[in-house]
Amino acid sequence: MTDVRANCLRVLERIQQAASRSGRDPTSIRLVAVTKTVSPESIRKAVECGIRDIGENRLQEALPKKKALAELDLTWHFIGHLQTNKAKRAVDNFDWIQCVDRPDLAIKLNQNASRTVPVLIEVKLSEEPNKSGVDEAALGPVVEQFVKYERLQLCGLMTIPPFFEIADQVRPYFRKLRELAQGFGLHELSMGMSHDFEVAIDEGATMVRIGTALFGERQ
Repeated sequence: MTDVRANCLRVLERIQQAASRSGRDPTSIRLVAVTKTVSPESIRKAVECGIRDIGENRLQEALPKKKALAELDLTWHFIGHLQTNKAKRAVDNFDWIQCVDRPDLAIKLNQNASRTVPVLIEVKLSEEPNKSGVDEAALGPVVEQFVKYERLQLCGLMTIPPFFEIADQVRPYFRKLRELAQGFGLHELSMGMSHDFEVAIDEGATMVRIGTALFGERQ
């Protein structure tokens, strides 16, 4: 059986050590616990260890869990591919939207938001056909459009790079995202998962999205 508490403490320690090696303040890095297929009971164990940010990929799975954990002070991040017809439910139920990958989604989110919603643009930095995101060449015009979205606060960029057995091989992708964000004056960088989050921290990640290292392999 997966020991969620032990895993959480171990990951938090690794984040602190990675930050220290990079000369960064560990409190500047937000651990987003990715809870796809994870039960509310397991999420509670993570919360008991101090985790407050929860990342979900699917609305239909996330909403019952959010209701079950309603008494907890949590910040909910939507991190999966989002269809435009689900934009309203997303902004009604999530504090952050990390997956804005096309202009029509941004328009729908803005139209349906009843408050200012912090968002990240998902950037596609590889040629993998199954990955979503704005291509690097198209990123500038997409960023510029955000002045029109009065209820969306563009905070930064997110990416899901290719998987490499040797984690350090993903470094160029994280570095590229950081350079792009700096070029646009954006400060949030959501990058790095269970396999490579220490490299991401070294390259400037402000959010790391971790599931397996906390909760074990998905059932």
